[in-house]
Amino acid sequence: MVNSSFWLALMIGNSRLHWAHFAGETLIHAWDTDYLPADVVQQLSQSPTLQNLPPEIFPLNKEKFTSPSSPSLPPSLPPSLPPSSPSLPPSLPPSSPPIPLLLASVVPSQTALWQTYPNVRIITLDQVPIKGVYSTLGIDRALALCGAGQNWDFPMLVIDAGTALTFSSANANQCFVGGAILPGLGLQLATLSGRTGQLPKVELPQQLPQRYALNTPEAIQSGVIYTLVAGIKDFIEAWWRDFPQGNVAVTGGDRTLLVNYLQSQFPEIAARLMVEQNLIFWGMRAVVNHYLPN
Repeated sequence: MVNSSFWLALMIGNSRLHWAHFAGETLIHAWDTDYLPADVVQQLSQSPTLQNLPPEIFPLNKEKFTSPSSPSLPPSLPPSLPPSSPSLPPSLPPSSPPIPLLLASVVPSQTALWQTYPNVRIITLDQVPIKGVYSTLGIDRALALCGAGQNWDFPMLVIDAGTALTFSSANANQCFVGGAILPGLGLQLATLSGRTGQLPKVELPQQLPQRYALNTPEAIQSGVIYTLVAGIKDFIEAWWRDFPQGNVAVTGGDRTLLVNYLQSQFPEIAARLMVEQNLIFWGMRAVVNHYLPN
């Protein structure tokens, strides 16, 4: 698959679909979509070329596609592109074969929808080059850990600030050390509003809120954010006690907010963090290189 001119990577997450478009080993473009209805997936399975990708997947003006000869962006640039960006994935000739799709998923019901795609390969946990993982470890955690370690070296701790906030780590021998899972920022806020009679739904602020709040929405923000940031600090410091030369990478949809909070509260820790949206896709590329060469 890595020898294909163009291929798609799809990570089916707990809340959304995460997509990446590759040219060989170069990540061209990454973006997110909502889950797709079964009829759209079926449409793609029947005519799976880049030009025929439905707008639910590529909500972009195809006339703005760059040519295949255009220079590729390095894997870390850009972390994502807005829909109006002119730097879009290259197009393929109308007669091109079905574009290869490499898929990983943490939602089995969504995985089943994509099994009709004619050129799909589903990544399994045993294909991720991290040793000593337990059988129920989320494939997203394993891939992000692999991608971070391949790029910045091990030992590596990855903090994924998504729907769930997870910690995943591996030592210098690429052996899984362990991790932790807790509700993410947005999920904690949603739970408070959804499971109580009077607490309101609140948004995450861009910067740290006032610690001692004088109204209910800010009190919720303060309680969730300060407690979570303190817990993350504790995990990172424990990691560095065990692995003084260990790296720490932050990924996931709330990564920017999380790093902003850490920068305000613990700048000496924030300065050592590596922040990257595409760790899972870097891990999928590593799987392609190690296990799926054709």
